[in-house]
Amino acid sequence: MMDLHQILHDYLTIRRSLGFKLEREGALLPRFIAFLEEADSTIITTTLALAWATRPTQATPKWWATRLGMVRGFAAYAHGIDPQNEVPPPDLLPCVKHRSSPYIYRAYEVLALMAAADRIHHPFRAQTFRTLIGLLASTGMRVGEAIALDRTDLDTEDAILTVRDSKFGTSRYLPLHPSTVQALRDYAASRNRYVRRSPGPAFFVSLAATRLIYQNVHSTFFRLVDQAGLAHRKPQRPRIHDLRHTFAVRTLIDWHKKGLEVEPRLPALSTYLGHVDPSGTYWYLSAVPELVGCAVERLERKLGEWS
Repeated sequence: MMDLHQILHDYLTIRRSLGFKLEREGALLPRFIAFLEEADSTIITTTLALAWATRPTQATPKWWATRLGMVRGFAAYAHGIDPQNEVPPPDLLPCVKHRSSPYIYRAYEVLALMAAADRIHHPFRAQTFRTLIGLLASTGMRVGEAIALDRTDLDTEDAILTVRDSKFGTSRYLPLHPSTVQALRDYAASRNRYVRRSPGPAFFVSLAATRLIYQNVHSTFFRLVDQAGLAHRKPQRPRIHDLRHTFAVRTLIDWHKKGLEVEPRLPALSTYLGHVDPSGTYWYLSAVPELVGCAVERLERKLGEWS
């Protein structure tokens, strides 16, 4: 019987070679195997998979279904190696998949998050999260892309940030505003003073001088939302990924208000955001009421000119 740890290693290796990042799977599936070991099971069973998926009792049904979906993919691979491994049925934890409406931050709310970061006890950690939040808000980068930045990816002379090997295995160059360049330069100087010995390649680092961890960044941001007084915003609690949505939507709103033709500019925005398919950018046109309002207002102006 093949060890589940080895099966998982092979499963992640094969899927990553096909371009999948699998950051959550890489973090959570080893915990699932540890859960099986605690239950003295050497195989995957539907009962134990369900128990593990619903273990965080305060989580939403959507997150339970997501956890079970991770196990299901792994279990299907493991079943092909050893048929004793059971594959949980897809309707065991049904969850309707839909894209929830993003929370669009106001400028003062982003500043409130950055101010909350400033109150983090350790000054260097405070600057790390303040700078990270500012970068995400000003560029629309994915969180994983920002965490993966290396020191050499910032070109302060030409005000260019290189995003390498992003979500779909592509790379791109991001022109930066002078204020963003200065904030990154200031952070880099503080980081270099903090990490004097054996500096690694990472641009953003933890107090242990290692690259930031995705899950830790999310948990810290979760607390900052509380401290900034934003936890009960509607239509949903603000998420860190909503900084990316906000950048995209504010860019489109700004184009509308300036009377610019939006549609011809969408491919450029798609490229800047790292969308492989422009449909990922078009979604913002219908997802945010304020943006729809801008489009309607502009259409009414056009109709008035023609009448």
